[in-house]
This record gives sequence, structure tokens and C-alpha cells, in this order.
Amino acid sequence: MTAMVKFRGNAACAVPSNQVKYPMSIRKIFKYPAPVLRQPTATITSFDDGLAKLVQDMADTMYEAPGIGLAAPQIGESLKLIVVDTTKDKEEEQSFLPMVNPEIIAHEGSQIDEEGCLSVLDLTASVKRHKKVTVAYQDLQGQPHELTAENRFAVVLQHEIDHINGILFIDHLSPLKRALYKKKVKKWANSEEPTEP
Repeated sequence: MTAMVKFRGNAACAVPSNQVKYPMSIRKIFKYPAPVLRQPTATITSFDDGLAKLVQDMADTMYEAPGIGLAAPQIGESLKLIVVDTTKDKEEEQSFLPMVNPEIIAHEGSQIDEEGCLSVLDLTASVKRHKKVTVAYQDLQGQPHELTAENRFAVVLQHEIDHINGILFIDHLSPLKRALYKKKVKKWANSEEPTEP
């Protein structure tokens, strides 16, 4: 399945993972049912070096996990901020797109795709999402952009934007599947957390 991505207005370029000015920093990824994953997030209004450093920490953490997207609440930061992998193929240098204050402003169609989450251990499930979305966001300088994506990349954007709204992909599952997973998590809490892959 191919992913279509279209930038509107001033195109915000993806950042090559080796063109950064901060040392690598891997942050802790919070796991369900950590309260920070449900807390309201703040709109970002300060576009400074602190934001750029946080974005780099998120990208480093995402690739180390490894994952293809990460939202600020997953590393304990209640902010409207996500990073998504934009690497086109395995032979290509890794690159990512930081999206500040992202919001889905248009959508169409539907698709069902298999999803997992770095904050939801030991679970993958089929989730129904929009097939095509348009996202309004700001870059690290505060400039506004719009991006239209479909297929798998649209799924990634919806999944990560859910995170900054306190929504996890398990919330899209049936009540029975959610209950079974919560029961499993309680068992882990009474013994020990499963080993991460």
C-alpha cells in the first residue's frame, strides 16, 4: 500500500536524522495505563531551542524503540507535538517530520489497518481510520503548513494526533477487546511488566 503525501503552501521539509545539533538523548516511553497518556495537552506558543531539543529527543527515542511515530505525551510531556518518520525506504537515510500543534482539518473515506503502539505493550489490532486526512500544523519556527496524506501515512498521523488528545488506539477497539487487554495489564502489574521486544 503506497502512501500519498502532499504539502500545501510553504512545504515543511523533513529533517534528516543525522543533521541535528544536539547529542542523542533517549527518553522513557510511558506505558498504558500511565496517567500522562490521558492528560490534556497544552498548545505550544514558544518556538525556541527548548522545542528543537525536545523534538530531537523524541526522534531519537522513536528510532531507538523502534517506531514510526511518537507524540510528546508518550515521553511525559503534555504538549501538542508529534514526530513522524518520513523515510521512504530502508536504503534511504532516516528522516522525520516534526508537527507542532497538529490538527486534522479534513478527512474522507475509511480503511482498516493493523496498529500497534509503543505505549501499549504486547498488542496489535485492526483499527478503522479515515483513508485520507489533511492536517494543519506549525513547523519549529512557528510557520503554518498543511499536509494531505492517505493510506498508511494517514493512519500514522491519526494515531499520533489521537495521543495529544488523550486517546489511545485501544479506545477504538470493541469493549470486549479493551476489557481483555485491561485484564492482561492488571496481571502484569501483579507480577512484572512483559519484556519489551
